[in-house]
This record gives sequence, structure tokens and C-alpha cells, in this order.
Amino acid sequence: MIINLIEEANFLKNSQTTIFTPIILTMLNAPSLLYEMFPFIFLLSTQFFFIEIYENREIYTLKQFGIDNFSMIRFLSLSSFVLGIFVIILFYNFSSILKNEYLKIKNEFALDNKYLAVITKNGIWIKDILDDGTIIINSDKMDNEFLINTSITKFDSNFNIEQNIIAKKIDIKSKNWILYDSIVTNIDNTSKKYDQFNLKSNFDLERINNLFSDLSSLTFLELLKLEKDYKSIGYSIDEINIQKHKFYSLPFLLSIMTIIATIIMVYNKFNKNILLNLFIGIFFSVLVYYLGNFSNLLGENGRLPLILSVWFPVIILVIISTIGIVRLNEK
Repeated sequence: MIINLIEEANFLKNSQTTIFTPIILTMLNAPSLLYEMFPFIFLLSTQFFFIEIYENREIYTLKQFGIDNFSMIRFLSLSSFVLGIFVIILFYNFSSILKNEYLKIKNEFALDNKYLAVITKNGIWIKDILDDGTIIINSDKMDNEFLINTSITKFDSNFNIEQNIIAKKIDIKSKNWILYDSIVTNIDNTSKKYDQFNLKSNFDLERINNLFSDLSSLTFLELLKLEKDYKSIGYSIDEINIQKHKFYSLPFLLSIMTIIATIIMVYNKFNKNILLNLFIGIFFSVLVYYLGNFSNLLGENGRLPLILSVWFPVIILVIISTIGIVRLNEK
């Protein structure tokens, strides 16, 4: 949160606003940051749980009642799974609503907030403001780097219509769009057909893709609606599928992190040295974090299927925890 506060203050340094704005932005973004940290919170919390019951000698009372290490790990992992379900149903949607408000406020201070793009069941809509006026673009769908069946309306600075353009296909790889099989109609109703026509824009393929990449600001129901809209215009739903599977995998990840924390504590003989346990927990959290990043890179580079890249860290951690569980009751 401190780092985020510094980033927000730096973002707003040239804006005419008060010191409370970066604080408000940080607070709105905090639940989203917390959601990303839940696996590591569960790991460290489990370690402190064992330190607590060891210091109070409750661990021996539990063992006298026949509760062995395996019974404890089963109870804790099940509890973490149930809590994980509450996290994705309640906390995720709560954090996404606040994230949405965070982005709305931040967009008011962005230098390029005059450029808008949305996807609906009626296709892709883009509002692009150039020096000499405004352009409204509506396209049926996107096919790789092309907009298909697109209508473009150009307005002057007073919002009077200057020109209408209809194009079957538009190459948007760069900000100098190339329109194919287009018909240009001027204000005097004269029309001319072009096999190829150029149009300057503030948007290109990369920018359009980036506009729809922050899916953490959508609730799960909104995510499903967006997926339906993407499918209707032929837009890639890979990012949505990744976000959905991150959603599905979180309860399993929380359970596994709890299991691994239990294994660390049991194999460490319930060592109550807080600094040592913190070091082990944070070190393992860093390893898991970079394992997740490495898996995402493999997915982006096509080395792993995108969905598998989400579940790959979970699978690896399951294998590691299974090896640890095998001899757990011997400790």
C-alpha cells in the first residue's frame, strides 16, 4: 500500500488536486492488492497458528485426544478451501467494485481520457478525438489485426457531421489505419469508392487490446457478460478464460499453501522462532510468486496452453505437498 501510495502521488504530481486524492485511490485499490496476496497471507497465518498452539502447549492436548498431524492438516486445508470460496464469492466481487471506482477516478486525471473504447453486443465502439474533430467508429467484430464491417463518422470541432465512411476491412496494426473496400460519403452527399484508403487514429491494435486487459475491475457476473460480448464480435476471450481459471484455482491454492505451511512447521519441529519462520514463509512465498510469473510467461510464449499456465503452479505445489504429507505423521 505504501508503494502504491507513492506511485499514485507520482501519477498525480502535475494535477491540480489535494493530498487526499492519492490516499483515496490507494484505499480503493487496496482490496485488489490484498486479493492477490491471499495465498501468502494464508501461508504465514498458518505458521503463526502453529507457533501459537505450541507456545500454549495446546499441540500436546490435541495429540492426547488422538488428533495427529494428518488430522490437523486435513482440518486446516478444508477450512482454507471453504474460506477460499468465501473469498472468491464475496471479497473478489467487493474488491472488483472498488477497483472499478479506482479506475474511474484515475481516468479523470489521465492525459488521454478523451479516447474511449468499449465492447458491447453491438460490436466495438471507439471514440477518437483528433486535432480537427471527433471520430466515432463502430465495427462488427475484430479478426486478428483487422476490424470487420466498420462504419466511421467524422465530426468537426462543433460536432457537425463532416464525413461518413463504410469499410469492409481495416488494418489497425499501426495508428495509420488502412481501409479496404471503403465508401466515403461527404457532407454534400457525394460518394466515392476506394480499394484502399488511409485514416489517421490515436488507436492501434496494441492500444485497443490494452484497453480491455484490466479484468480485475469486473465482478464475476460482469466477466461472464463481457465474455458473451467478446464471442459475439469474434474478439479473443483468452484473457477472460485466464481470469476465470485464476478465480477457480484460488481455493485450491489457498488450501495447498496452508498444507505447505503445516509441513514446514511440522518438519521444523514447531520451532517458535518467529523470525526464522517468517524468513522461511516469505522465502517460499517469493518462490511461489516467481513460479507463477514463470508459468504465465510460458503461457504467453505458447510453450504451455493458457489455461494450463494458470494451473501449473497449483499442480507443482500439489506434488511438493504430497511428498511432504507422505511422512508427516512420522514427525
